[in-house]
Formats: sequence, C-alpha cells, structure tokens
Amino acid sequence: MLRPTLCLIVSITFYSGALAQKLPAEPTNIDPKLPNVLLIGDSISIGYTKPVRKKLSGIANVFRPNTNCGPTTKGVAEIEKWLGDRKWNVIHFNHGLHDLKYMGPNNENLADPKDSTSHQQVPPANYKANLKKIAERLKQTGAVVIWCETTPVPEGAKGRVVGDSRKYNEVAAKVMKEIGEIQTNPLWHVATKSIPTRPANVHYTTEGSDKLADQVVSIIKKNLP
Repeated sequence: MLRPTLCLIVSITFYSGALAQKLPAEPTNIDPKLPNVLLIGDSISIGYTKPVRKKLSGIANVFRPNTNCGPTTKGVAEIEKWLGDRKWNVIHFNHGLHDLKYMGPNNENLADPKDSTSHQQVPPANYKANLKKIAERLKQTGAVVIWCETTPVPEGAKGRVVGDSRKYNEVAAKVMKEIGEIQTNPLWHVATKSIPTRPANVHYTTEGSDKLADQVVSIIKKNLP
C-alpha cells in the first residue's frame, strides 16, 4: 500500500503528464519599453509559451494566465482576471480541445465518445456563444486580437474524436467573421502538415511545441507595434 506522501508524488507526476508541460512562470526582466503579448490557451499553448517567449526576447514581453485556460466556459468566467490591468498590444487566444472532449454522465473526464451516456463538455452551439463573448471582450482592450485554430485530435487519443477540431474551428471561423477585425492563426493547418503529436495523444513533444511556437511567433511579429 502506498503511503500518503508517495501517493501525492504519483498524483503530481500524473497531473504534470496530463498537462504535457508545467505552467511557465511570469516572464523575468519585463521591459516597459516593449509591447506586451498575452497568450491564452490550454496545455498546447502551455507547451509553446516558453519557446515563443525565447524567440520574442528583446522584441516583446510575453505573458500567459497562470492556469490551463481550458474550455470556453472557463474563459467566460475568468477573462477579466486574465486581462488584469496591463496594457495589451497583442492577444493570441484559443479554446477548443477541452470544449470538444467527452465527459461521462457524472462529468468523468475523457469518457468514451461511443458511450451513449457521454457528452461533449461544451457542445458546438454553446461553444459559439461562449467564444463570441470572449472575443468581443478581447476586442474591447484595443489590442490586436488573433484567434488561434485548435490543433488536431490524432487517432487513438482518449476522450476525443478525430475531426472534431476541424468542426469546432469552422464554428470559430464564423464567430470571428461575425465580429470582424480578428485575425486567424491557421495552427490546425500547420500542425496537420508537419508537426506530429505524441502517439495517440493531443499533446506535442518538445520539438513539436517548438515548431508550433515558430508559427505563433510569425503571426505575432507581424502585428506588433
């Protein structure tokens, strides 16, 4: 039988693995003369935050909320806290992989999509409404707002269905078109071409996250003042 301390260590290790990456700390040496960039997203963005920060060193201060930003429901609830009182020049945001994942009848995480008692955490109609609220709030900041496409679900990934990322991206595209003046980072398209995930896993290797970061940096650079 595992002792409590050991159980805690096992739990922490498992949780870190689920996130794929540890949450990056706030950037050090914040330069008030540089523009401020905010990255909002789930563990995929957690994975590319550090390389994005490194690639934009001396060009911009790169921040992210101290949390996995999860589904759009969390975005609606916590967006004010994430924005804080800092002046943002560019906001790059995504929600999707947590919205489209399947939950059990008692909200068990990553349930079998084929089970009749399972449901998507945020179905497309609710996703659209939530995403619209978030995007409209981000536009109010005066920052350049960039929607980042949700990356693909690979074969064998637990609790998700291959192809759902594309469906949710189509919903998001309609939202951004309705609101207007929001750019799109085609990260789904980039990821399907050249960036494999870990086997049967939505998360990326360190090398994969670095390649995603190249795409993120490219579009952010074009929109810095």
